[in-house]
Amino acid sequence: MTDSTDREARHAELAERYLPDDLLVRFRERAAVYDRDNAFFYEDLEDLKERGYLTLFVPTELDGPGLSLHEVSRLQQRLAGAAPGTALAINMHLMCTGVVHAMRARGDRSLDWVLEEARDGEIFAFGISEPANDWVLQGSNTQAVRQDDGGYLLSGVKIFTSLSPVWTRLIVHGLDESDADDPRLVYGFVERGAEGITVSDDWDVMGMRASHSRATILDGVRMEPARVARRIEPGPVPDLLTFAITSNFQLLIASVYAGVARRALELGAEALKKRKSAKKGVSLAEAPEFRMRLADAHLDYMPVPAQLDAYTRDFDELADHGSGWPLRLVSARINASKVARRTAEAALLCSGGSGFGNSHELSRLFRDATAGLFHPPSEDAARPMYAAALLDD
Repeated sequence: MTDSTDREARHAELAERYLPDDLLVRFRERAAVYDRDNAFFYEDLEDLKERGYLTLFVPTELDGPGLSLHEVSRLQQRLAGAAPGTALAINMHLMCTGVVHAMRARGDRSLDWVLEEARDGEIFAFGISEPANDWVLQGSNTQAVRQDDGGYLLSGVKIFTSLSPVWTRLIVHGLDESDADDPRLVYGFVERGAEGITVSDDWDVMGMRASHSRATILDGVRMEPARVARRIEPGPVPDLLTFAITSNFQLLIASVYAGVARRALELGAEALKKRKSAKKGVSLAEAPEFRMRLADAHLDYMPVPAQLDAYTRDFDELADHGSGWPLRLVSARINASKVARRTAEAALLCSGGSGFGNSHELSRLFRDATAGLFHPPSEDAARPMYAAALLDD
């Protein structure tokens, strides 16, 4: 068999092991209920934990399955096709473990404890995004006060903290300005039981409702010395940790929206086959204008999984794209998000008036797809990087 055939056989085996068809049916049924009730995906989470889904990146030598980013991306596309909110939230745990997996592959084992704790049942989440911080990873509005023992007390607000009802470990960053001439961004992990953590109960949003990505307020929360991962200069400073965060975040988020887009196409096609034109007396699947609308959406979609396949394999194979990596990573996520919105809209039009009802799956997918507008960096924030790559010497 060719390498491509071997890979597809491997993906099919993993899909059956972790996300079999009958489980996806249950996830899809629950997704409608979670959305309607604005409920967290507790039942989905238990099913995923039971199958070892939260340990996907744990290496075999630590008693995990040791999957690659390419393999996890494919699984996340599959999961998102059934339950986008579940997939988006689980992404944040997988992103944290994927970061350590990537660092390990590049010779840095300083955070192996994350993989060990994930193996033992801890749930990790991503606490980096902040209000009015368009620096994202390169700056922070959170205050980090250094302690005599090398730990820190952090005070600030982290927004869109997915898995807010259940996370037990949160990766955060803050700015240490104790030396005015040498400020440092501090990255590390805090534990759910630490004093000073408040999780907001404000969560009534348009889409991805099951993720419960509520804000987390830190008020003098202690980061233990052993949980401090990095102290680096603010700004665009190359570092393996921030590279691994950017890579896993952008590619796994893109995987979710690729899955949303694929499911929207499937539903759009199903809808056209069921509907009939009273005027023309034929199935709408035969009507040229509807065929063209769905064809255009399909054309938009096709490069998205191809881009994800290429970049996740490059990442796993330690390809050296140098300064070209951010261009690739951000484009994959922005393209997938845009295509998810376009395909969901096209499929909604194919469904007719029934799709406009909140209980219809396409209505939910359309709303879920809009969450793609809010992942950093925004398209506006990313444009200068693409212009600079072409225009600045």
